[in-house]
Amino acid sequence: MTHPVSNAIERRPDRAALFIGVALAVLGALVLLDAQSVRGGAYARIGPATFPTVIGAFLVVLAVWTMVSAWRGRFPEREPNDAAPVIWIVAGLALQLLLLHPAGFSIATGLLFALTARAFGKRKLWISLPAGILFSLGIWLLFTQVLRLALPAGPLEQLFI
Repeated sequence: MTHPVSNAIERRPDRAALFIGVALAVLGALVLLDAQSVRGGAYARIGPATFPTVIGAFLVVLAVWTMVSAWRGRFPEREPNDAAPVIWIVAGLALQLLLLHPAGFSIATGLLFALTARAFGKRKLWISLPAGILFSLGIWLLFTQVLRLALPAGPLEQLFI
């Protein structure tokens, strides 16, 4: 007995997408559970728990949809991952966290800007670092002087206080 040859490529379930679907389901369930504990607005149809409930339900529907598509193997093949850009961005975030209070907002965020630009292919750090610091200083001035919000001040920001 011969079996007909199928031209369709049989794809296996996408485990990464299944994991994402499960994570979305857990997140949706947590949002729905938390929405049930919100009190108030008993006299109105739309109260403070309405939007968290809608968002939680949407996450659960999205999770089911993702898991069904993953099980059927309907996700397109992903490109190979390149870890180098992710490492540059994570290094920039780590440096910003470490230097935010000692160096101030402008320098720490300027470093994050420069390393993120490097992750996206901009290799001239001697250009992107000063540009990032100047952009960050402008943001710091806007937030502290115009909006009256507090951001960490370092030696550069001390020139403007």
